[in-house]
Amino acid sequence: MRLIQIAVLLTVVFGAYYVLVKDEPIHNDSGEISSVDVENKDSKLESKEIPDRRSAINLEGDTFQWMNKSADQLKESFGDPSRKDPSAYGYEWWMYADNKSQYVQFGIEDNHIKSIYALGSDLSLGSAALGQTYSAVEDNLSFNRNVTFSQDSSFYTFRLSDKELRERPLVKVSDDIFLQLYFDTFTDKLTAVRMLSADILLLHRPYEIQYRGELAEKPDFSDEKWAKIERGAEQQIFHISNAIRSQYGKSGLAWDKTVSNVASLHSEDMAQNNYFSHYGQDGDGLKERLAAKNVLYRSAGENIAAQYPDAPAAIHGWLNSEGHREALLNDEFTHLGVGVYQFYYTQNFLQKQ
Repeated sequence: MRLIQIAVLLTVVFGAYYVLVKDEPIHNDSGEISSVDVENKDSKLESKEIPDRRSAINLEGDTFQWMNKSADQLKESFGDPSRKDPSAYGYEWWMYADNKSQYVQFGIEDNHIKSIYALGSDLSLGSAALGQTYSAVEDNLSFNRNVTFSQDSSFYTFRLSDKELRERPLVKVSDDIFLQLYFDTFTDKLTAVRMLSADILLLHRPYEIQYRGELAEKPDFSDEKWAKIERGAEQQIFHISNAIRSQYGKSGLAWDKTVSNVASLHSEDMAQNNYFSHYGQDGDGLKERLAAKNVLYRSAGENIAAQYPDAPAAIHGWLNSEGHREALLNDEFTHLGVGVYQFYYTQNFLQKQ
């Protein structure tokens, strides 16, 4: 099939479209992103902010020394996580952070750490560090277009496009451990890193894949379990958005529960009705959706994404697209509501003051 990634920026009545098309002969997932801005200069509103509860953590040095260690060791060193969220792949995310600029998620499976996603200051890979340029990281970690490995009697090759090689190269540490490096292509700097086991990488399938042998099927969940996964992903997007904004010297956004509900309903509508747009099948856009919930504001913006494997992946897709980046890093926005339905993601930003 063909993967289509679309970025749209609309300011009241005009827009620009950026389209990427990629062939994927084996992998059937696609990724799509889009953003829109609308304005209503005469409105105001107040809302309650949920607490931003975080646990103390100090991950200076080689953050990824924790890979494959036990959850008990992690808890002994850092205490209870600020939150535990189920993932769409069977493992559980444990969240830790020490301030708004540092954020870490540990993927726990069978009581051991099988994935780590991290961004912020004082986080290191040993041979590379967040904030380094692409060329500096590449000097220490060789980047390849094709990443091949074997597992049991099966053989796999992930094939990266030019865009993927620039935005999120994949590095094989061993046949069982891999690194994804997330670069900001606007600043040419390393923004975040993810280490994950081969099993989890094969479930995520974030790149075109060719294989001989077996490919594990993704887990199947009940509606109740999906609801828990979705609520966790919403909070991940919220906190990662604020961590990224802090990295770029922007103020943090407050959580808005009502706007989160607006965003969630739009994600669900897109998924259930098999479309991808800022406008519903009834023609209503963000302005109408906010009005239907009596949300008042001075200005608003929306980012949408579809078929990214999880919340961190969607965030970095937005960061590397001009229209979405503008919304994500906008100085004027003060509040954020996030809605996730399975693999559809919506961010609604508001300026309220």
